[in-house]
Amino acid sequence: MAQRIVVDPVTRIEGHLRIEADINNGVIERAYSSGTAVRGIELIVKDRDPRDVWAFVQRICGVCTTTHALASIRSVEDALDIKIPKNAHLIRDIMNAAVFVHDHVVHFYHLHALDWVDIVSALNADPNETSRIAQSISDWPKSSPGYFKEIKEKVQKIVDSGQLGIFANGYWGHPEYKLPPEVNLLAVAHYLEALDWQKEIVKIHTIFGGKNPHPHYVVGGMATPIDINSDNGIHAERLMHVSQLIDEANEFVNKVYIPDLLAIGSYYKDWLYGGGLNNYLSYGDFATGDIRDVNTYRMPRGVILNGDLTKVLDIDPTDPEQVKEFIDHSWYSYDGKDNGGKHPWEGETTLNYTGPKAPFTELNTAEKYSWIKAPRWKEEPMETGPLARLIVGYAKGQKEIVEIVDATLEKLGVGIEALQSALGRTVARGLESVLVAKWMREDMDQLLTNIKNGDQVTFDRTKWEPKTWQNQAKGVGWVEAPRGSLGHWVVIEDAKVKGYQAVVPTTWNASPIDGNGKIGAYEASLAGTPVHDPNLPLEIIRIIHSFDPCLACAVHLTDLENNKTTEIKLG
Repeated sequence: MAQRIVVDPVTRIEGHLRIEADINNGVIERAYSSGTAVRGIELIVKDRDPRDVWAFVQRICGVCTTTHALASIRSVEDALDIKIPKNAHLIRDIMNAAVFVHDHVVHFYHLHALDWVDIVSALNADPNETSRIAQSISDWPKSSPGYFKEIKEKVQKIVDSGQLGIFANGYWGHPEYKLPPEVNLLAVAHYLEALDWQKEIVKIHTIFGGKNPHPHYVVGGMATPIDINSDNGIHAERLMHVSQLIDEANEFVNKVYIPDLLAIGSYYKDWLYGGGLNNYLSYGDFATGDIRDVNTYRMPRGVILNGDLTKVLDIDPTDPEQVKEFIDHSWYSYDGKDNGGKHPWEGETTLNYTGPKAPFTELNTAEKYSWIKAPRWKEEPMETGPLARLIVGYAKGQKEIVEIVDATLEKLGVGIEALQSALGRTVARGLESVLVAKWMREDMDQLLTNIKNGDQVTFDRTKWEPKTWQNQAKGVGWVEAPRGSLGHWVVIEDAKVKGYQAVVPTTWNASPIDGNGKIGAYEASLAGTPVHDPNLPLEIIRIIHSFDPCLACAVHLTDLENNKTTEIKLG
């Protein structure tokens, strides 16, 4: 008989996620993913001015920050047929690229590395050997024996104090940890360095967007003007600062992140669990031309089914028969019904909690069991995220993607099938960082060239006034966010928002079972995984973290008793 184990909450993610898994003979037979907070952001923006919506929906998350604003802005501009200046497009892409690189580095070192790195084991490391390893894989300057000796002493003081802080609840000593102490020490050192680096790269948002984590945008372009001779705009000194931050990001990714990733990955290349669906979806992004011209995407668009890389299918977010959200096992209703699917333009957010009253031991997974809906493409569950984008790009023959994937697979001595795993998902995130950091450099160079040639325009007010709009319009804005494909759908009527739905990457990946009995990416990735000790389920954490969950995006808070969102009053 299967044993049900529960991991709640899953930590080192954004938001609240519960995983229940049935284990039989030491192997996960079936798993269930439950978002445990309720969604409602769409209700907040209804009847508001479409030009203001980006500022509300950006607060969906404090980690994904700019991505929701960008998707929202694009949806409104799509609905109103607004084309933005080239400089605004470049600045938006630079800011989105900065989110990617920041998010991927933070995820690897601070959220996911501890699933592969045994912090306590680092206390047994020889700093001289760690130095030798570090210098053999990179010319990063911080690599002397003395440097690693200081790091080891710092970790020793933490352990001796008995106050492990964020390291307190790790599964240290678990047999699934494979790294030698010296590589563990190397990873710990760079964990600390990444903490310092990550606070610098986000300054790109404060320069171009006025602040971080929620920078400013505007329908029709960007809110901050370029004026190289004025203190009130983006002047030459600030542009050079951004340029320097981009160069530093490229250096950190290529000299620290990637060498560490490959060094750690080489010890786990046989750990090929967590593949899951083998269905991959990417809307595509980082266009060299107009965002609506998918042929200019450096990050390609497409769908792959059943791992078949010989065929990349097209995806159209406007097609009502393609993207739908189902609620058969989610705590919502549609038109008073408890099941079925709707395209986001027709979607609704009607709460219908039928789950157990807290506290409870297990969910009734035969009924509704999550606050997350179940998005489907042509009724098929999909995985989205760095691995999906890499697989789609590789299958479409995108030159940069093919080259970096082939080179990495050769270094690790594995085939393309090895990418379809939890480790492959982690490797894909690192390779994507290399590409996106490079594109960020290219976009910044193009922006500087435009400015040098006299083009400083970042905003077009041609359709700013509502009197220029149609009475009825609808649009969709898509963004490839760090965690995957993000879509915002808006319906505008009489210059107000009539309907709004956001379908986010974690909703795709963490979705529960649908009405056709098909499970989502998290649930599929856990099935068939051996668990060494059900009381120390490192394997479950390792696989789920490989997706970099953001439940704050997938679900949102409201007060069910008073039927209103939380209010905060200052003063």
